[in-house]
Amino acid sequence: MTATTPSRTGARVERLPLARFTTLGVGGEAEVWFAADHAQLAEAIEAPYRVLGGGSNLVIADAGVPERVVRLTGELAGRDLEPDPALSTDTEIVTGWVGGGVPLPGLIRTLQKLGLSGLEGTVGIPAQVGGAVWMNAGTRYGEMFDGLHTVEIVTPQGTRQVTPDDLEWGYRQSGIARGEVVARVRLRLTRSTPEAVLEKMTHADEARKGQPKMKTPGCAFKNPGGVSAGKLMDEAGLKGTRVGAAMIAPEHANFIVNLGGASAADVHTLLDLARERVGVPMELEYELWPERG
Repeated sequence: MTATTPSRTGARVERLPLARFTTLGVGGEAEVWFAADHAQLAEAIEAPYRVLGGGSNLVIADAGVPERVVRLTGELAGRDLEPDPALSTDTEIVTGWVGGGVPLPGLIRTLQKLGLSGLEGTVGIPAQVGGAVWMNAGTRYGEMFDGLHTVEIVTPQGTRQVTPDDLEWGYRQSGIARGEVVARVRLRLTRSTPEAVLEKMTHADEARKGQPKMKTPGCAFKNPGGVSAGKLMDEAGLKGTRVGAAMIAPEHANFIVNLGGASAADVHTLLDLARERVGVPMELEYELWPERG
């Protein structure tokens, strides 16, 4: 496809189907801006925009979205894991900048090889760093804020750097507002050994073995009041329920999978059905584009 909007900073701009950028594999077209540095990012967010990272935890409408969709590339997908001598100690290191566009799985593997501990609880999450920080992605074994030192946030009003103490973060939320771009982060990690970090990663990864391997955004609902959403959905008899080519996974009821050719409308119908059948208020863990009232 050809560029649709000229970029004065050299950003690549194309109109593309968003399904190709999501782990669920649904979503219509939008104008996609590939921002490789801060100048290109600043230009990309001059008009209404959304930021798309690894595409997990996301259901995009079949009609796409009217806003620009921004993806971080180039230096905003680079990483400097060298310890900052001014901030690091014998037991703890603070890294250089890690771009929001860095794939989280590859980063976790590299940290393991370096013997750096702090983020192994996020193993297996198919996200980019920026999106994982924005929603404080994690598992029962750890979350992104376990290993953060500084977060660089970009908005149309400018750039600011904050620490976790500056943010009201918690379970699956960072306190970073919708539309604010996590451009880069610095990590705070503990010195360990590759073997010890791998052992923790293996332990965390084993807990994921019951999860489906087909196309999925991840967990559909947050656990309400500490009760497992998957257990509630299982008890409601929802495992294996199918609408079109979307199905509530037989392996784990809190996952919706794309059997091939599913639409966003199919997924929305399953989400509504799950809420109706469970009968307990459940908050979505998925992001919906556009948002539904």
